[in-house]
Amino acid sequence: MSDNLTRLNKYLSEAGYCSRREADRLIDAGRVTINDVVPEMGTKVASGDIVKVDGEIIGERKQGFVYLAFNKPVGIVCTTDTRVEKDNIIDYINYPKRIFPIGRLDKPSEGLILLTDDGDIVNKILRASNNHEKEYIVTVDKPISQTFVARMAGGIYIEELGKRTKKCEVKKIDKFTFSIILTQGLNRQIRRMCEYLNYEVQTLKRVRIMNIKLDMPLGKYRELTKEEFKTLSNLISESKKTFEAKQHTPRRNRR
Repeated sequence: MSDNLTRLNKYLSEAGYCSRREADRLIDAGRVTINDVVPEMGTKVASGDIVKVDGEIIGERKQGFVYLAFNKPVGIVCTTDTRVEKDNIIDYINYPKRIFPIGRLDKPSEGLILLTDDGDIVNKILRASNNHEKEYIVTVDKPISQTFVARMAGGIYIEELGKRTKKCEVKKIDKFTFSIILTQGLNRQIRRMCEYLNYEVQTLKRVRIMNIKLDMPLGKYRELTKEEFKTLSNLISESKKTFEAKQHTPRRNRR
């Protein structure tokens, strides 16, 4: 019988409603029910159970997954909670199926963000941190020095987050513009790094996520090509293997 049980957050993810992380938030907020009863975190769904979110029945997937690349304008918020944010990404795109963003892009920033209804791929991308390059083009409020480039590339301690940024690739494009390739996604990372060095970001655009490049007009979206998705899947697969290998590497005794 246990073979037919699915964790509630996984059920919502596989049904294309949201990511597992978002599902956990919905469950914790009491917005999810199983057979009209609010469940505890970690509850499993059995065959025949009726799962609802805010009173809406969530059924099993009938169609294939959707994978979109979107050029987000400044001012659009990357949230699926359409009740809270007026300028949210879901209402802006108005896609005929329920989709959700993979990760975030700050409201004052623009550029590439991926959206899908495949909760499993969201978890794989967000969980594994290695080999997931994201490239940005940034303009700042004063001339860029070689010291600025070197310090940005070498890593900066962000006091508010209690973390040092990983080493990254930074290139000066012109007097006020540089490109930066990150492999981590700390909250407002680039803006905080610049602030630490007494620079203020004027514009920030994400132009690449792994193998997916920004090539559509502002405010427009397109589906990923088969080749793009194949490469993306391979990158995620390799990252997951490396991540799991690190997790299972036994510690040596220290004497």
